[in-house]
Amino acid sequence: MSKHQTLDIVKSSGDHAVFDESKLKKSLIRSGASGPQVAEVIRKVKDILYPGISTRKIYKAAFKFLKEKSRPVAARYKLKSAIMELGPSGFPFEKFIAEILRGKGYTTQTGVMVQGKCVKHEIDVIAEKDNEHFMIECKYHNHPGTICDVKVPLYIYSRFKDVEAAWLKLPGHHLKFHQGWVVTNTRFSVDAIQYGNCIGLFLLGWDYPVKGSLNEQIERSGLYPITCLTTLTKAEKQNLLASNIVLCREICNHPDILKNAGVDDARIKNVLDEGMELCHNVNRKDLNL
Repeated sequence: MSKHQTLDIVKSSGDHAVFDESKLKKSLIRSGASGPQVAEVIRKVKDILYPGISTRKIYKAAFKFLKEKSRPVAARYKLKSAIMELGPSGFPFEKFIAEILRGKGYTTQTGVMVQGKCVKHEIDVIAEKDNEHFMIECKYHNHPGTICDVKVPLYIYSRFKDVEAAWLKLPGHHLKFHQGWVVTNTRFSVDAIQYGNCIGLFLLGWDYPVKGSLNEQIERSGLYPITCLTTLTKAEKQNLLASNIVLCREICNHPDILKNAGVDDARIKNVLDEGMELCHNVNRKDLNL
């Protein structure tokens, strides 16, 4: 493909777009790839491009090339697909979101039954810190291209108002800041964002908001899911998730977890090496939600 040619590609949503080399470069740099690694991966990806190629095939090719050079960089590059591996149920994603908030100093609870003014509600995550009290609903998707549309914040807001009415009657809660959240591992529709902003729901998703998006917070905090690790098999990851282990940091702090998950002794060091680099090679900037 020459410098001035454009190439039609197919996104995970089924929509068509023009291949943008700068977007690929940006994602590689965010993953921690060096200058020479970025240049080599882009060159190799461009060699396999053809009209109508899917973004998934482009991603898989880039991931394969990265893994040959640096597994920790490849692990960071696969963050989006790794979060989609936090299934098949949505519970690991809920725990993952709770862990991110705990890392920011919040006290969290997951899967809590709460009495609202009118009816009871099962809340995915409740987070509290100082005068802040959040009701958080997690919308986990395991299919690329799935959009969180306006029906979701409409529904969550009605539940939040019922819960908030009960919370405000609790001692001292009339002085607290209560807010409903919708967190997704994919993207929000334009209408969902417009409605959330209009009525005061906080929306957190992939690449949203522009500052402090879900992916940005993970990258800056180093709280990567265990599904990022390229040294673990799919079965081993599922064993860890079934044992309520969702963070790379958990296995870095407690290596025995790996043996309990069925990882053989010969491979444990490689897994820990990759996990330690993921956990510690992070940007320590303050995060603002």
